[in-house]
Amino acid sequence: ENCALKYGCPAAKNYFLGRYEAPLPTSKNCNARCIGCISLQKETEIKNSQERISFTPSPEEIAEIALEHIGKVKRSVVSFGQGCEGDPLLAAHVIEPAIRLIRSKTDRGTINMNTNGSLPETMEKLFDAGLDSIRISMNSVRKECYDAYFRPKGYLFSDVMKSMDRALSRYVFVSINYLNCPGFTDSPEESDALYAFLKEHPVNFIQWRNLNFDPLRYLKAMSKVTGMSAPVGIDKVLCRLERDFPKLNHGYFNPPKEKFKRSSQE
Repeated sequence: ENCALKYGCPAAKNYFLGRYEAPLPTSKNCNARCIGCISLQKETEIKNSQERISFTPSPEEIAEIALEHIGKVKRSVVSFGQGCEGDPLLAAHVIEPAIRLIRSKTDRGTINMNTNGSLPETMEKLFDAGLDSIRISMNSVRKECYDAYFRPKGYLFSDVMKSMDRALSRYVFVSINYLNCPGFTDSPEESDALYAFLKEHPVNFIQWRNLNFDPLRYLKAMSKVTGMSAPVGIDKVLCRLERDFPKLNHGYFNPPKEKFKRSSQE
């Protein structure tokens, strides 16, 4: 109620209105230091747009909320990894048993995780528990650009790729939360890298997310690690993707599992 009424959280509103995707914020901690983090900013003049949660709910509390939403919403989605928390993989010790509790009661509903995908071994345990889909956030498919924005602590870009590939090998639905900024995302360097990436990692879905960060500051940060030729335009990037990857879907929200089959490159 506090999240929906005081903070105006759209996901919390969905829960109370009994529709779409409900949030399951869980993690107080994060192993990335994104320059555009919306829940925690240290030693910078940038103000985070929301406060990070200060407690970790129990598996029983998580399952209670999830089961209520699943029970009353057709094609429901419940998601770990919200804007008010760190990365949910760092709370796997409560998320794994929570997923098992949910799945011991029902096979309905889609259990999703929005994550940086930094811990492939932990991710495997969540797949075993019954996690249906993952959405991995990336500002770039190139290591140097990813590292410049996410500034990972204790994990590597290759770990993110491992998580993605393991999910695909187990037929877990994989989306990319592609943080885009015109001028960088539609540069020939990034768009060509994206096409090459998709050939090697055939993800199911790209969510095109506007990067909530000063574009001039972002372009300056990226220019320190890569060259950027004149942009071709986001529309041309999308047209080429639709032509070369006709089974790849594009959107903005996490789809329910009832739509997985038609949103698959398989």
